[in-house]
Amino acid sequence: MLDTDKVQKALEEFRDRVVKESKQGLKRRKKVVTGTLLNSIKGSPVKVTQKSLQFNIQMADYGTFQDKGVSGTEKKYNTPYTYRDKMPPSRALDGWTVRKGIAPRDEKGRFINRKSLTFLIARSIYKNGIKPSLFFTTPFKKYVKDLPNEIAEAFALDVEEFIDFINKQNFKVQKK
Repeated sequence: MLDTDKVQKALEEFRDRVVKESKQGLKRRKKVVTGTLLNSIKGSPVKVTQKSLQFNIQMADYGTFQDKGVSGTEKKYNTPYTYRDKMPPSRALDGWTVRKGIAPRDEKGRFINRKSLTFLIARSIYKNGIKPSLFFTTPFKKYVKDLPNEIAEAFALDVEEFIDFINKQNFKVQKK
């Protein structure tokens, strides 16, 4: 059976580069508040079967919306996602506002109630959407364009090793 070590290694390197640069992209774009999304970006081991090689890159569900963005009701982005009839849940923004230190004051200098604040932020997101950050898409596209050549070269090396192995086996048999 053909050994696919080099092809597997090429896929692992691709996966690792995409994961690493995705995490760096999140940090660069200042999208890290709790670290939940950052820590959720992981690549699975490359699974080798007789008919395929496969792996996954996973992240928290909301990472897709941060990456590709979401069109609001008033501001549109080139994205498959859009707010139509539901605002994002304001309770999801409560902890975020605390961690970000967002505590605006009204015209009289009083702090705005947190419940009101999270509602206003949710409404703003609903109207204006979430701008695409492309923290994952950019590195994926950057490295996937070279992947077919890397796989072809790695496969050629694996085949070459396989042929050398077969030749050595045949010569052993003939010497006896």
